[in-house]
Amino acid sequence: MLPKNFYKLCLLFILLSGTLLACNLSFTTTSNTSTPVVTATASSGTPVLNQWITASSGVEMRYEGWKSPGNNEDTVTIMRFDLNKVHLKVGYQPIKPLAIDAWMKQEQATAIINGGYFDQNNTSTALVVSNGQAYGTSYNGFGGMLSVDAQGSVGLRSLNQQPYNPNNEQLQQATQSSPMLMLNGKRTQFNANAASQRRTVVAQDMQGRLLFIVSPGSAFSLDELADILVASDLSLKTALNLDGGASTGLYVNAGNQHVAIDAVTTLPIVIIVK
Repeated sequence: MLPKNFYKLCLLFILLSGTLLACNLSFTTTSNTSTPVVTATASSGTPVLNQWITASSGVEMRYEGWKSPGNNEDTVTIMRFDLNKVHLKVGYQPIKPLAIDAWMKQEQATAIINGGYFDQNNTSTALVVSNGQAYGTSYNGFGGMLSVDAQGSVGLRSLNQQPYNPNNEQLQQATQSSPMLMLNGKRTQFNANAASQRRTVVAQDMQGRLLFIVSPGSAFSLDELADILVASDLSLKTALNLDGGASTGLYVNAGNQHVAIDAVTTLPIVIIVK
């Protein structure tokens, strides 16, 4: 077993030397407060920016350094999924919300990210569908929805352009949120305050792959985030803002790649990848 202060010493050495080559460690971003903390884990190699890593079949991850026009910066974690090789589920437990690591243990998932908005009673503010059971009421005229239909097809859509119709749709999984950040490869226009918060995004690219994007630092406003997404090389077609701030959380356990970004609060709604 390594000495208790090994990782702290190694991190100090990295900072002093100005290079990540000093220790054969990889980094995952963890936060149990409003300010994320970078912690080291003893796995192979050190992740580099702007390079896709194949974590397991159909699962890729990437770290990018993003910067806002106001010079706020954050290291963003991006997961990309081949929907032919994974399947999605929405977890909803308003009576028993869980910390995101507890969700991970319960579901034995490849990846888990926080879902849409909920109130002080841990009840969704919009429609949620979990394993074919619908809860709440759909947003009308605004927002967006990530869904899985009875045939297993995954969709990410604007509820303004394509409202939810319970009479014609048999959804197995769904979570709604707001605002839509991108549609048809272009950013949308929306009213939002200029506050910088932790951010969580679900998106689909031009190839139909699903992406989870997490900014664990309170670095970007929603307008800045939308502009960054459009300017990125991710080839995004559609992007939906999920519940950020204290709810932002991402856990990944795929191959030898592990990510732990803790939400500050317990979560009644999560998106699960298996």
